[in-house]
Amino acid sequence: MSAVVSKVTKRRSGILSVLGGSPIMGPLVALVLAMIFFTTQSDKFLTGANFSLIMQQVVVVGTLAIGQTLIILTGGIDLSNGFIMALSSILTTGFAARSGMNPFLAVLVGLLVAIVFGALNGSLVTFVKLPAFIVTLGTSNIAYALVRIYTTSTITKLPAPLLFFGQTFNVAGTEITYGSVLMLVLYAITWFVLRSTPPGRSVYAVGDNPEAARLAGINVNRVLIGVYTLAALAYGIAGLLLAARTGVGDPQAGQTAALDSITAVVLGGTSLLGGRGQILGTLLGALIVGVFRNGLQLMGVSSVYQVLITGILVILAVSVDYLGHRGK
Repeated sequence: MSAVVSKVTKRRSGILSVLGGSPIMGPLVALVLAMIFFTTQSDKFLTGANFSLIMQQVVVVGTLAIGQTLIILTGGIDLSNGFIMALSSILTTGFAARSGMNPFLAVLVGLLVAIVFGALNGSLVTFVKLPAFIVTLGTSNIAYALVRIYTTSTITKLPAPLLFFGQTFNVAGTEITYGSVLMLVLYAITWFVLRSTPPGRSVYAVGDNPEAARLAGINVNRVLIGVYTLAALAYGIAGLLLAARTGVGDPQAGQTAALDSITAVVLGGTSLLGGRGQILGTLLGALIVGVFRNGLQLMGVSSVYQVLITGILVILAVSVDYLGHRGK
C-alpha cells in the first residue's frame, strides 16, 4: 500500500514540476479555465466568429505589449507607448488622407516618428541615467501634446492601403483579419530572437543583472537603446493596426494603452523586476484580458466590473511574482 502511495506521490510531484517548470504554464491554465467558464455561461462564446472578434479586440494591445515586454525584461517600464502609437497613427493617416502623401511613404514617416521617440527614451535612460518611469512619463506628455497640436478632429476617408490589415480572409467559415496574422507573426519573430539569438539572450542578461552583463562583455547601453527603439517600432505598427481596424485616425487613441499593455505583460508571467518572462506569455496575457472582457460582455456584465476584475487579476499576478522572487 505504501509503495502505491509513493508512486502516486511521485507522479503528482512530477506533473507539478512540469507545470511549474514553464513560465507560460500558469497563464495558459488561467486562459483555459476562463474559456471553460465562459463556455458554460454563454452559447455564443465557443464559436469561430467570437474567437475572431476576441483576436481583433486584442490585436492593438497585443502588439503594444510586445514592445512593453522587451522593456520590462530589461528592468524598465514604458508609460509612453499609447501616445507614441497615437502620434504615429495620426501622422500616418493625416499625411495620407489630408496631405495627399503616398500611403506607403506616410506609413514610413509614422514608423520613423515612433522610432525617434523610442531612441529618445533609450538615450535618456542610458546616458542621462534617468528612471524609465520618469522618462516615459515625460515623453508620453510630449507625444500627447504633438497629437493635439496636429489635430483635434478624427481623420476619415483613409486610402485603401491603410485599411488592408483590417480586412479579412475566410478560414473554415471564420473571418480572420490580416492584422491578427501580423500580430502573431511579430510574436513568433520576437520569440525566436529572444530565445535563439545572442541579442535576445543579452536582453535577459541586462534585465537580470546589468553590472554582471557588462562584466561579461555585453554592451549594456547598446542593448537598452536597441530595446527601446525596437519597442517603439512595435508601437508604430500598433498605430497602423489601430487605423486599419477602426478605419479612422483617432486623436483620442492611446489613453489607457500603457496600462492595458502592462496588464498583458504581467498576466503573462513576465517579472516587473526584469530578467524573467517569455513573450508567448504576454500573448496569453493579452488573450486572458480579451477573453474576460468578451465573456463578461456576453454575460451582460457592466464594463465597470470588467475593469474591476482586470485590476484584481493584475494585483494577483504581481503579488505572485513578488512573493516568488522574495522566496528565491
